Formats: sequence, C-alpha cells, structure tokens
Amino acid sequence: MGIFDFLSGEFIDVIHWTDNTRDTMVWRFEREGHEIKYGAKLTVREGQAAVFVHEGQLADVFTPGLYMLETNNMPIMTTLQHWDHGFKSPFKSEIYYVNTTRFNDLKWGTKNPIICRDPEFGPVRLRAFGTYSIKVSDPAKFLVEIVGTDGEFTMDEISFQIRNILVQEFSRTIARAGIPVMDMAANTRELGQLVGKEIAAQLAEYGLAMPELYIENISLPPAVEEVMDKRSSMGVIGNLNEYMQFQAAEALGRDGAGAAAIQAGLGAGLGMQIGNAAAQQAGPWGARSASPAAVPPPPPPVEHVWHVAENGQTRGPYSKAALGRMATDGALTRESMVWTPGQDGWMRAEDVSELAQLFTVLPPPPPPPGA
Repeated sequence: MGIFDFLSGEFIDVIHWTDNTRDTMVWRFEREGHEIKYGAKLTVREGQAAVFVHEGQLADVFTPGLYMLETNNMPIMTTLQHWDHGFKSPFKSEIYYVNTTRFNDLKWGTKNPIICRDPEFGPVRLRAFGTYSIKVSDPAKFLVEIVGTDGEFTMDEISFQIRNILVQEFSRTIARAGIPVMDMAANTRELGQLVGKEIAAQLAEYGLAMPELYIENISLPPAVEEVMDKRSSMGVIGNLNEYMQFQAAEALGRDGAGAAAIQAGLGAGLGMQIGNAAAQQAGPWGARSASPAAVPPPPPPVEHVWHVAENGQTRGPYSKAALGRMATDGALTRESMVWTPGQDGWMRAEDVSELAQLFTVLPPPPPPPGA
C-alpha cells in the first residue's frame, strides 16, 4: 500500500447505508479499527436514523439528511503522533444505522387455547391468529435496550419476544372484554385496537411502536364448532319429519326407476288407506272397530333466547318469559333492539312476531295532539 493510497484513505470518508434485505433493523458501519475521521460526510436517507457512538458512549442521533462529522477522533494526527500504537488511533467511534420503516405482515397466534367465560355457552376455549406491523420509534433507546453492540440486528431476533407480549395482552383483553363468542367476529377491529393500546407502553420501553394489529380469526375447538354446526342445521331444517320424507323422495328419484317406484308406492299407500277404512267400518259381527292408535304429538318448539342492545352494550341472553316481565316493568319497549341466534341482524321488538304479543296487553302510545 503506497503513501498516496494511505493518505487518500485518511482524508476521504463517506458514510452511508443502503439495505436490500427487508428484515435488517440495525447495521453498523464497518471501518478498520472503528475510526471515524474528522469532517467525514454522513448520509442518512429517508426511513433511516444514524446513532453516533463515540468512545463507548451514545453521542447523538441523526435524522435523514447530510452531515459533516466533527469529532476529536482525528486518525491523521493520532497516526502520526502515536507510533507506539502501530498507526492505530486509541479513540474509537462507531455509526449504527437504524431502519425506521415499518416491518409489515408479521404473524402472531396463540399456541394454547385461551379459556374465557361466555354469557351464553359458559366457559369456552378460544384460539386466535393475525398479523401486525412494527417499527423503531426511538432509535437510541432501541440500540441501548435491545441491540447493544450487535453489528447486524434482524427482525427475527426480536419477533418471538413481541409475539409473546402480544399474545399475553390479547389473552387478558379477551378475558375482560365480556364479548359473546357469537359477536366476536363483528368486533375484531375493536379488540385489535384494545390490544394495541395495552401493548403500546410495554413496547415503548424497547423503543418500538406497533402501528397496526389485525385479528384475522377467532375460533372455537373443532368439537364445539361441530355441535354449533349441527345446531344451525337443525334450525335450517325446521320440521324433522318433513325433511326425512323429502330426503326419501330425493333418494328414490335419483335413478331411472325412481318415478315408477314413487307411483307404485302411492298406489300401495292408497290401497292400504282404503283397506284400513273398511276394517274400521266393519269389525267382528259388523260392529265398528276401535279407533286407530293416536298419532304421537310433534316435538315441542325450540325455546329461543334473546339478547337486548342498550346504550351500545349487549345484555342477555333472556328467555321469552324474562322478556315478558321486562316488558311489564318497562325495561323492554317496542323500540328495544333484540337479536336471537339464527336471526338476520338486530330488529325492533315489535317487529318480531314472537315478541310482538308481549306488548298487546299494553295500549300503544297515544297519537300526537291534533291527529
């Protein structure tokens, strides 16, 4: 190495960083001996911050722009005056670049089910997953608390810790929210905002911020979901006897001989009805036979439970008898918004045929004067 190359290397120093990795959060500018020259040019681009560490202490944080570094670490002077150090300066300075852009589409999820108490189903186990974004809000604090002297720090090195904090706060929030399981899908945005608010203070201690948090899904155990599907199917089917007859007719109609079999079955059924009628008319010695066996009564109707919306909150579930007492006491009016599983959205109580009769014992409100 010639003397001209040596002097050129000492006089010219341009510090900058461009990142192509998409996951690097902190990168240290490498110089031989960590010597930053007096008057070096420091370039900080948008989406970056530069932390200057001089003689082991954090000196300054540079935001986007072009800077001229003026420090007491001057390699030319120290190299010429300190022969005993082998042309190496004993004063060290370092530049750490911090990526301040958002790291998006980061995954989170619950490893184990969360046990919470549902007002309708009782204790239930829930699982949830989603995505979030993270960014460095305080480069100096992030460097001191998390990175230390690591020359290259990536998102993978802290994502596990962030996921643990996120799942912990989500479990606490979902347990305290008191939102019914059936209504959680409509409140994922509000739940995400609550969790983000709770986690903000803890992340700020690391110099981090969470601009976005999304809850993509909240699910029940497979066995519970299967029971709920069967319950929904029963509500759709309605009359079970008619549904079974319909299925039998569908099965007969699938092959070519189905129509003939149906006609033959109708004819046989008609003949059996005529024979039974004749047997009833003429028993032994011409007397009328006993009446046929009574048809079993249909199954009792399914008792609905109702939720009542008031001042932005949901109360219930209540039985129809409980709603009747509430209507008598004035706690339930014709304008009250009610909902039951299987109903398409919230409806006024007077618009639900099953509940409208609760208000027939009371007179409707009087017409306005002059009407």
